[in-house]
Amino acid sequence: MKLLLDTHLLLWAAGQPDRLPDEARALIDSPESELFFSAASIWEVVIKRGLGRKDFQVDARLLRRGLLDNGYGELPVGSEHVVAIESLPSIHKDPFDRVLVAQAQVEGITLLTVDPVVAQYPGPVRAV
Repeated sequence: MKLLLDTHLLLWAAGQPDRLPDEARALIDSPESELFFSAASIWEVVIKRGLGRKDFQVDARLLRRGLLDNGYGELPVGSEHVVAIESLPSIHKDPFDRVLVAQAQVEGITLLTVDPVVAQYPGPVRAV
């Protein structure tokens, strides 16, 4: 199963695995799971760290390198993803989350999220 992790799950998997919900940990650890991160999540870390957000105090270069070194695939943000945002219902206003939802829909990858608002989107979105 192909899984795209939301930004908080990525941060927890990389640096605070004890914060992962049990279901997320089981899916991440499953040999049947193919794990992906979005370039939008790395961008979100850079932006929010620059704004001084305490929950985003990680070096984006190290996070990216660690994810790649641990077998995660990197999903770039393409124009097809951006165009797909236009057809999303106005459930969530965060542009980074909306990109992740659009990527999941376009690529047919299940988006794992801890955000109950993001989980309201139709399509391949799974709350953990």
